[in-house]
Amino acid sequence: MTGKTPIALSIAGSDSGGGAGIQADLKAFSANGVYGASVITAITAQNTQAVTAVHEVPADVVAAQIETVLADLPVNAIKLGMLFSPRIIDAVADQLSGFQGPIVVDPVMIAKSGDALLQDAAINAMRDKILPLVTVLTPNLPEAATLLGVAEAETPQAMAEQAKALSALGPQAVLMKGGHSSGDTCTDVLIAQGGAPLTLSAPRVRTRNTHGTGCTYSAAIAAHLAKGSELSGAVTAAHNYLHAAIKAADRLYIGAGHGPVHHFHGYWT
Repeated sequence: MTGKTPIALSIAGSDSGGGAGIQADLKAFSANGVYGASVITAITAQNTQAVTAVHEVPADVVAAQIETVLADLPVNAIKLGMLFSPRIIDAVADQLSGFQGPIVVDPVMIAKSGDALLQDAAINAMRDKILPLVTVLTPNLPEAATLLGVAEAETPQAMAEQAKALSALGPQAVLMKGGHSSGDTCTDVLIAQGGAPLTLSAPRVRTRNTHGTGCTYSAAIAAHLAKGSELSGAVTAAHNYLHAAIKAADRLYIGAGHGPVHHFHGYWT
C-alpha cells in the first residue's frame, strides 16, 4: 500500500436521513482512514422513524456504476449493503465475478424502523448469487435465521453453529452479530474457514440511537481490509470503532426516532 490511497467501494442503498446505507458507509470509511466510492442500488425516502418510499435504481445503471468505478479506481475492498431485488443482485454478481479483493456483505433486509429493504423474492438470489462471492458475511440474528430458514440463535453456541451453516453456502467467513440478543453484554462470533472462532463482547449500551449500526460495522471492516489488515484484526478494529460510536451516539440530537451512531466520535462532539 506504500504510496497508494486505500479505497473502499460501497454498493448499497441511499438513506436520505444520513444515518445508514451509503451515507453511513462513506462516513465509516472516512473515519477509519479510507477513501470511499459508492454505487447506489436504491433511493429511499427515510428518516429516523420510517422508510416512506423506495425507488429501485435500474439494474443496468447499477451495473454501469460498478463498471465505471472499477475501470478507474484501484478498489481494495468492497462492501455490499441493500441490494433490494433479484435484478440488482444479478447485476452486482455479474460485475463482481472477477473482483480479486475482499468483499464484505451486510445482508440488509429490514430497516431499524421495521420497513423491508429486501424483496422476499431476492432472498434466494442472495443465497445463490452473492454468498459464494463473499469474504465475510455480517448478518444480525434475524438475517441469519432468514437466510437459513431457522429460528433465531439465542446463545453464542447457537450463533457459532448458524455461522458454520452460513459458511457452507459460500462465504469464507461469517460474523454473527449479537446486537438483537438480550442481556447486558453484546456478543459477536466470527467463524472463518480454517481458523479458530473469534468471540467479541462489549457491554450493551442503552440508547435508542442505533440506526445504521449494521452498515457502519461492515463498512468499518471493509475499510480495515482495504488498508491491508487480516480478517480478525479488521473485525476487531471495526468492533471497537462501532462500540465507541454507539457510546457516543447520545451526543447527537438527530430526529425523533432511532438516531444514528456517531461516526466521527473521535473528531468532534
